[in-house]
Amino acid sequence: MISRLPLDEQLESLRAVLSRNSVLTEVLERTATLDLPGWYVTAGCLFQTVWNVVTDRPPTSGIKDYDVFYFDADDLSREAEDDVIGAGREVFADLPAEVEIRNEARVHLWYEDKFGVTCPPYESTEAAIDSFAATTCCLGVRLEAGGRWRVYAPHGLSDVFNLVVRPNPVLAPRSVYETKAARWRGQWPELTVLDWPSARVTTASSGG
Repeated sequence: MISRLPLDEQLESLRAVLSRNSVLTEVLERTATLDLPGWYVTAGCLFQTVWNVVTDRPPTSGIKDYDVFYFDADDLSREAEDDVIGAGREVFADLPAEVEIRNEARVHLWYEDKFGVTCPPYESTEAAIDSFAATTCCLGVRLEAGGRWRVYAPHGLSDVFNLVVRPNPVLAPRSVYETKAARWRGQWPELTVLDWPSARVTTASSGG
């Protein structure tokens, strides 16, 4: 099992598996040409490619979009982000997939309106990836000089390869996790979806 290999071999296996998704490799290569600060291709397009390969599905099956995160704290305007999105639209125009580009330095400006909870400003793209609703989502890849892959995986790769969806209750509300998990299980019924942790109830003990 890939999840039981030494970490360096897991990383080699991850690259081999992800490289079977030709759309993903194109997104990686073309994003590198945009020269975005602190960028990663992240989230569903990565772990869902793994799920597809592990379950003998076509590598692109069920992947809704390809997320590109970057981090530019010097300009938090929507106009600056829109300029980057526009540049990406030209770069990715002929790909048979939707590519969504977001500046994670400005997420705190709109997160509460969308999800109903306050999001403190992120300090990096990695911090944004850390806050995904499921640990399985916490994965980012980018291309660096010489074609080297930089992989950010704060929770490791075992759950990804083992088809385990585990909650990450650090920011996103329970409803977001459960909605996503239900959709994923509908497409990949082989998944093991773990429950959102119950709130701890603390009872005061009387002193004697």
